[in-house]
Amino acid sequence: MSTRPEPVTMAAAWQRAVSEHPGRPFLTFEAPDGSVADWSYDEFEIIVNRTMGKLRDHGVDAGSAVHLALTNSPTFIAVWLAALRIGAWIVPSDPMGRAPELADHIARTRPVIGFCAEARINTYREAAGSLQHLGIDEADSRLCWLDGTAESVAGSPRPEDRAAVMFTSGTTGRPKGVEITQANYAFAGKAMAEASALSPDDRHIVVLPLFHANAQYYSFASAIWAGASVALMHSFSASGFLPQVARHRATCASLFAAPMRMILARGEKTDGVALRHCWFAQNITVDQHRTLTEWFGCEPRQLYGMTETIPAVLTDTSSSPRCDSMGLVTPGCSVDLQGPDGAPVGPEEVGEIVVGGVRGQTLFAGYLDDSATTEASFRDGWFLTGDRATRDVDGRWYFDGRRSDVLKVSGENVSTVEVEGVLAAHPGVLEASVVGAPDEVRDEVPVAFVVPSDPKAPPTVQELASWCAERLSKPKVPTQFTLLDELPRTSVGKIRKFLLKEETTA
Repeated sequence: MSTRPEPVTMAAAWQRAVSEHPGRPFLTFEAPDGSVADWSYDEFEIIVNRTMGKLRDHGVDAGSAVHLALTNSPTFIAVWLAALRIGAWIVPSDPMGRAPELADHIARTRPVIGFCAEARINTYREAAGSLQHLGIDEADSRLCWLDGTAESVAGSPRPEDRAAVMFTSGTTGRPKGVEITQANYAFAGKAMAEASALSPDDRHIVVLPLFHANAQYYSFASAIWAGASVALMHSFSASGFLPQVARHRATCASLFAAPMRMILARGEKTDGVALRHCWFAQNITVDQHRTLTEWFGCEPRQLYGMTETIPAVLTDTSSSPRCDSMGLVTPGCSVDLQGPDGAPVGPEEVGEIVVGGVRGQTLFAGYLDDSATTEASFRDGWFLTGDRATRDVDGRWYFDGRRSDVLKVSGENVSTVEVEGVLAAHPGVLEASVVGAPDEVRDEVPVAFVVPSDPKAPPTVQELASWCAERLSKPKVPTQFTLLDELPRTSVGKIRKFLLKEETTA
């Protein structure tokens, strides 16, 4: 009978990487001016030890919270790892967030100290109130804010200790604070390193924001687990991504569909790009996948995960990845597809993705100060994701939208994901989003917001309506098409559909 291995801390995973790979590359940082700094594992360990000293000088101890409102930078990584080793926990917020959003995160987590950029310190001061905080230069690869700080010793964190509270992106309503433990980070690193067959010779390129789970779980935690290295870019550039991949000899990447479409629109095939692996979330078209495969040097592989699920619980690790499939259940994870009554659904039937596991080890620990929402998010031990999918007889999974992505048009279920897929296949469409609008006769109807591939020669409304009418039944054809320069998004690329819905009722 197999047993689950004892959970370990992320702090221990970092220490193991330093011990086993001291002189190997750990972090490369490309600043906004194009300058590059490099650290090996043992060199960055010195920085982590000094950062522990700085945190302790400001009252941080085991169980303390540290707020981070920083863009991608060496300081973010140093503070994150130092907090892990002390046994403290981080609260990463969108560094471009407005004062009310930052103030809400600070009030709900009561950190001991906050970090922000000098350039945005006035906004941060408005949010922070009396919280002690440090304004730093995010582009500073010398970490001058550590000057004069002595190294400090680590604490003794336990696997179940809180390591972070990450606030959900807030595409609808008030963000929830997702509690992440030391064991959670370590499990994410292990599962994602194994799913991508990561080795110490690999190098992740990270362009997604560090305050989001994707960059932390899929890139940094997996790299540390495997003793691999990371090339950290200060921000995402669609035209600059492929040259950066070539320049830093990256072998692995993790993206969303939206930045991939931006790369297709603004980038071009670049010599020296040799990715062997690329994760992506959310569907892209066959043509987009084919071009990206040619440009990247590998076939991008879809995955599915949430901040709450810790690793991506579905990954396409097959020899022939499909752009329309989230793959199969990730080894070490427990996933099912269930109906409203909790019973598993059969092949080709639509159900809700539910995830099993141990809270605080293989699943998030809970929602911050909200036990009622935490318990309501589980049914018979399964975490309810709210996402719909189908799976075929071979165990492949296919996304079918959120529960909220299903419209009731004259009593008929209409998946906005299906309609979006048809629109995205139009040669003149870069991307599309479909939401429901109230209708006196049909209860609600689909309306579409479309970003053209070529803004100078966009498709006409009639062309789009005819395209959909030829491919969709009448209830699924949008009643209205609005052309936009871009879709409203969160900082990690998720479409803020509630803003589009506001447009339908304005």
